[in-house]
Amino acid sequence: KLTSLALQPVITPELVQGRVHLKCTFSRPSSKVPLQYMVVWSRLSTPGKKEQIQRDTTLQSFSYVEMNGVNLKLGDTVFCIVTAFTRDTLEQQSLPEESKGFYAGIKFLPESLQIAEDGKEHVLTVLSTVPIACPGHIDSCKITLQLSTEDLGKNSQLLGPPNIALSACQVDLLRAPCSESSCAAAALTVTAVTDFAQDGNRISRIRAEPVGWRDLLWRAYTPKDVKVTVRDLPTGNCYSFTDPHIITFDGWRYDNYKIGTFLLCRSMSRAFEVHVRQWDCGGHRSATACNCGVAAR
Repeated sequence: KLTSLALQPVITPELVQGRVHLKCTFSRPSSKVPLQYMVVWSRLSTPGKKEQIQRDTTLQSFSYVEMNGVNLKLGDTVFCIVTAFTRDTLEQQSLPEESKGFYAGIKFLPESLQIAEDGKEHVLTVLSTVPIACPGHIDSCKITLQLSTEDLGKNSQLLGPPNIALSACQVDLLRAPCSESSCAAAALTVTAVTDFAQDGNRISRIRAEPVGWRDLLWRAYTPKDVKVTVRDLPTGNCYSFTDPHIITFDGWRYDNYKIGTFLLCRSMSRAFEVHVRQWDCGGHRSATACNCGVAAR
């Protein structure tokens, strides 16, 4: 009997005659007996359940399957299982060995984000794990993705502005040689919108859709969304109103009836300050002033 032969199958993407294929490559053992191989291709149809899509018997140490958009689509996770047989008698066979799952499609790294309303930019990488096939007459071979955001809060329609901001509305994935599970990549930044509202932690999602692509493989494909959790940070309010009464961030109350230009607030840690100009609005009987101008940076 043939024992475990350490075939170690691995799936890699490849363009064959301008069309996207997956290649299952395995080690050819140094067996004196002539061997042939059975390669079974399958895809994850539902979580934990695989569906067979192709079966090959070959003398080579590799096998191909085409991503045709019908039985094998973008967004599928694909596996190959290899079993070795002795060529003369099919009774002698090795233990079947399965590759790691290969996700064919657009990936976001990281797959989800946890950010805070602190103004920091977070880099999001978008990559295609399969090569982009283009007709020969097109100079720049790329996929354009239209990006959009959606707030998933219960009262998202009441909350007003979006919860996250992207540095770009579209990104281009330009074809490049495949390496380390990336055949095309682009980067953008995601920032939480500081909304000065005590509205708790909120969840948004980033959606990407291929645009202007006639190829069946890409046309029917929508990549997975990216989930973004935005942590609410405490914010403060201060006021200057009527003749002016002033309430500070920490709740102290003052009156300032003077006329002139005053510094209301200055941050000790960043370039942020507010100036106010007050003029006489009380007439001859009472010394009161009103806000007539404000400058903020």
